[in-house]
Order: sequence, then C-alpha cells, then structure tokens
Amino acid sequence: MTSTPRTRRSPEPAGPNARRRQLGYRLLELRNATGMSAEQAGEAAGISKATVSRYERTKGTVRWNQVDQLCRVYGVSDTERAQLVELAKNSKNTDGWWVPFAGRLKKPMLLLLALEDESLSIRHHSVGVVPGLLQTLDYARGIKVADQGLTAEETEEHLRMRIQRQHILDRASPPEYRVILDEAVLRRAVGGPEVMAAQCEHLLKRGQEPHITIRVLPFSAGALVAGLSSFIVFAGTDPALDTVFVESQVGSLFLETPTERDRYRRDFDALCQEALDPNASASLIAKAAHTHLHPSE
Repeated sequence: MTSTPRTRRSPEPAGPNARRRQLGYRLLELRNATGMSAEQAGEAAGISKATVSRYERTKGTVRWNQVDQLCRVYGVSDTERAQLVELAKNSKNTDGWWVPFAGRLKKPMLLLLALEDESLSIRHHSVGVVPGLLQTLDYARGIKVADQGLTAEETEEHLRMRIQRQHILDRASPPEYRVILDEAVLRRAVGGPEVMAAQCEHLLKRGQEPHITIRVLPFSAGALVAGLSSFIVFAGTDPALDTVFVESQVGSLFLETPTERDRYRRDFDALCQEALDPNASASLIAKAAHTHLHPSE
C-alpha cells in the first residue's frame, strides 16, 4: 500500500444533488433578504408555505415555474432568475445507476448514493465493519442484520446493489477515497475465517490504487473521542455543500451546518495523525488475514 503522489483533478460540474442544494440555500437567502416569512412568500408566489419551506430545505423535487415565480417575488435580476430556473430544471437525478431501484430504496439511502456519486472526495471513518465501498460480497453477506422482512431474493438484490455502489471507485475519474479503519474492524469475525482473509486481501489490493488510502487506527492508540463513532465526509467542488453522514440503528443524519462540517473535518484529520501510515496499515491488515486463517500461530 505504498503511497503514490496524487494528481489534482480539475473541478467537475455539480451533479443533480449538489444543484438541488445550491438552489435551496439560495432561495432561503433571497427570502431572508426580503424579510418575508415562508407563508408571505408563498402567498405572493401563489404556492403553499409548505412548498416554500420544502424547497429551502432541499426536500423532494422542484417545479421550475414555481422557482421562477419566487424569484420574481424576491425581486432578483433576470440573469440570476434564469440561473436558478436552470438549476431547478436540472436538479433531478435521472441517470444514476440506482434510479431504477428508487421505488425500493428509502430516502436516506437515495441521498447517500447521490452524495457518493457526485463527491470528488470521500473521507470515511469506520468502527464497526468494512465500509460498503470496500466490502466483498461474501463479507457483506456475513454481516448479521436484524430481520427486516426481506425475502431471500430481496436480500440478494440488496447485496448486489451494495457491491454495485463500488463502481464509482473504478471510474475514469474516481473520487479520492480516504479510509480510517478501527483495528476492531479487522479483528471482528464476519462470515468465517476464509471470508475475513479474502476481505483483508481485497483491502490490500484496493489500497494500492492511487486514489484510495487506507489507514488503520490500532488498539495501541487508545480511546479517542473523535474515534468513538463512524462517519463519512462527502466533499465536492464547493466546500459550503460538503455533507457529513452519520448512521445509527434508528436513523441516518446528514449534517450540513458549517460548525458540524468543521468538527468532523477536524476529527478525521486528528484520527489520521493517530492512525498508522498506509504501509504500516497494510502490514497490520496482512497480519490480521493470517491470524484469521491460523489463529493458533
């Protein structure tokens, strides 16, 4: 897992999810500048207060003609109005690989997939299991999940979709993927010794790719406040649109305030300082693979 010099990629156009959030944030700014309430703005534009709030909170789809009307109410220039209408027209994801499955996916998962697809940089700290983008199919199958009422066929489809997510790492212009694994992830037996050994080998192979960096936070680092929970930081062309994803058994959180983003960026950087470098991490991963197959040695 020798470190390879990174080449800086030129900024890429924002995807539908980023455009949708740009639109929502700007509409909120424009309304605040007028001093109007959401109810007043909606009444003046001929739409409901709920619709105004939904647009500003970047929830659901948007109708460009309603955005046009809000811009007229807010008194924006013709140039900016045209730009915001264009954002509205192009803020729906129609070509993502997951779109055909949208009816079977929960909204948090749809947003997560969109963020993965559009990000230029993904920073992932994991304390429980190998991140989905790096899992083998057998490892994913070995993770014990509480009964969700899925049939065997539905479960297999879910697993195939999880593996299909990994294709973003194989694109001609993939995101920079930086991962910090708690050592417990390597030691935890998922699916049996052979499955774990194969998973570790997969980590070693992917870690050799120039856009993927895998570090291990060893037990010897002790307990770190920044490392008590898993989180992902998604970054694109505009730092103001970066998003932090935190998941638990009862729900998913997408954190987008400047304070939240800065906190998790700092936490990831602090964990990098405590984690092993990529080469030492590779050695520990290889050792973990050997231990799974030969526990008595």
